[in-house]
Amino acid sequence: MTLDALAKEIDAQAKAEAKSIIDAAKIQAKEIEDEAKAEAQSLSSEMQTRAERESAQLSVEVVASAKQANQKHLLIAQREELDETWDSIKKSVSSPNLEGRSAILKSLLSEASKSGKGMLLRPVSTDRKELEKGNFSLGEDIEGLGGFVLESKDGSIVLDYRFDSRLEKAWQDNLGLVNKTLFGN
Repeated sequence: MTLDALAKEIDAQAKAEAKSIIDAAKIQAKEIEDEAKAEAQSLSSEMQTRAERESAQLSVEVVASAKQANQKHLLIAQREELDETWDSIKKSVSSPNLEGRSAILKSLLSEASKSGKGMLLRPVSTDRKELEKGNFSLGEDIEGLGGFVLESKDGSIVLDYRFDSRLEKAWQDNLGLVNKTLFGN
């Protein structure tokens, strides 16, 4: 074999080996690429599933939060309405022109005369003139919507006949009915 032929054979073997290495590398690269695509597809699918699940959860939380905020606003509005109603009632009861005020005071005086003999009557200033007609000694005015208190001479006993305490009790006793009337609850 000649040197030329040997060189050509070496060259052909080198080219064949190089082609074989390149082909093997291409096959390996294709396998790696396919694996990478499959893994990327799997990760993408997994991330999409997780994102959809988180989106659904977030949607539920946003709706719940909105409902809670609406309930809070409704409760605040109802509380404000109750407060306004209470203030309106107190204003009406404290009015000197309250219908039946005189009859209420007479009834309270009658009730007080049974248990408060010898006590000092301290009126709410609005009702002083009406209460002067009673059989009690009058003391200084007190704060209130109407009515009076009876106080022992030493101040150790005080019986409350003010409209305030009776109105407060009536309000508490009927708060459920008030809520139902105002809000339908």
